[in-house]
Amino acid sequence: RGTFIEFRNGMLNISPIGRSCTPEERIEFSELDKKERIREKFVAALQREFAGKGLRFSRGGMISFDVFPEGWDKRYCLNVLDDERFDTIHFFGNETTPGGNDYEIYDDPRTVGHSVQSPQDTVQRCREIFFPERANEC
Repeated sequence: RGTFIEFRNGMLNISPIGRSCTPEERIEFSELDKKERIREKFVAALQREFAGKGLRFSRGGMISFDVFPEGWDKRYCLNVLDDERFDTIHFFGNETTPGGNDYEIYDDPRTVGHSVQSPQDTVQRCREIFFPERANEC
């Protein structure tokens, strides 16, 4: 179903089902992947094949995983932000477990990581953290 390997700036995005799948196929693949661990097995094979080559692999979204050079994960932006001297940097992500594309920055000691499940969940968490007096507004 369309593009299986997509070159993006600084990384490859690999989708075993293909990026052109329908929304229904996306959901179906996601459910199958939860049971069969398709992406996890694919990543494990690539990690073995390219061991020592300076590559990282991480799950992203429902149908794909990313391949990128060591150090080019989402923490890369923190090096730029170091100069800004922020007291606190909050990070919100949905793939925050080991192997997920949000894990490294979520777990980084320079951030306060928040695991969220949807845009609505993110809005609610932001209200609770930054505007507690408005946390119960819809």
